[in-house]
This record gives sequence, structure tokens and C-alpha cells, in this order.
Amino acid sequence: MEMQDERLINADRSAVWAALLDPEVLKNCVPGASEVTGTPEDGFEATVTQKVGPVKATFKGQVSLLDMTEPERLTLSGEGKGGAAGFAKGTAHVTLEEAEGGGTRLIYEVDAKVGGKLAQLGSRIVDGFAKKMADQFFGNLEAMFADPEEEGAGEEGAPEAAEKKGWLKRMMRKDA
Repeated sequence: MEMQDERLINADRSAVWAALLDPEVLKNCVPGASEVTGTPEDGFEATVTQKVGPVKATFKGQVSLLDMTEPERLTLSGEGKGGAAGFAKGTAHVTLEEAEGGGTRLIYEVDAKVGGKLAQLGSRIVDGFAKKMADQFFGNLEAMFADPEEEGAGEEGAPEAAEKKGWLKRMMRKDA
């Protein structure tokens, strides 16, 4: 299964690059992740629990970062095993470009494969799930850089929304 899309992130390329290499940021971006450890040089290990159709499984896997050209592009290659549920493996090519008017345009191309019980669910279910996971991951990354004042405006529960979103951007301001 292949897919591609892009996101506009309200941060400069170096900040987005650093976020993609941070295990804590990855843990907060990957839906269902309970643990992400490691380094960009050695790769990351992750534990992720997901439900795909009727199959729920906890996947343990590794992600390697390849072809890294700071802060322009990198390739994430990973594989996870979910016991009787099967396995998932894939590659994501990520490109970061300066966006007109500021920010970073993040472009991604994903190629994923599944096996075991997951493959028996059918390509429509698996493809839809993979797209949803990619959208959630990059949406979560985008939300981390969102301006909390803008995000909370006019929303019910605005203080909580402002607290959750934009935390990475607030941390970067404190460090500067």
C-alpha cells in the first residue's frame, strides 16, 4: 500500500527536524504508542497498541532512520510484530521544505505492508487504517507546533485545548 500527502507546520525546518528525531515527540505523535526509546543514530524501539477492524494487538518494533540530510529529508524504515495478529512493516520518505509565508511544508510518501491476520482483513480495511494512522501521526506533529492562543480561541474547553496543543512550541520559546 502506498500513499502520499503533505502538511504545513507552523515552525521552521530545524524545529520540525529536531521533533522528528525526538523519542518523546514520537511517542506523543504515534497513535497508541505507550513507549518509544532510542536515538536517531541507533534507531528507535516502540510499543504500540492498535485495533484494526476486529483485530487488536500490541506491536513491538524497531524504526531506523536512513538517508538523513539535515534539515531537508530522511527515511524512516520500520517493522513491528503483533504476535498472532501478524506484522506490519513500511518505509516513509519525509521531505521538509521552507513554506511561502513561513513555516515548513512536510511532504511524506509511505509504503506499507502487513501480514498474518491483518492481511486477511482485506485491503480496504488495512489501507484505510494505514491512511488514518499517517494522518493522525502528522496531524499530532502539526498540533504540537500550533499556536496555543489560536488553537484555544472559540473552542469549548479552550484552556485544556491550549494546554495540550502547542506544547513543543512553548518549550522551544522557553529554551531560546
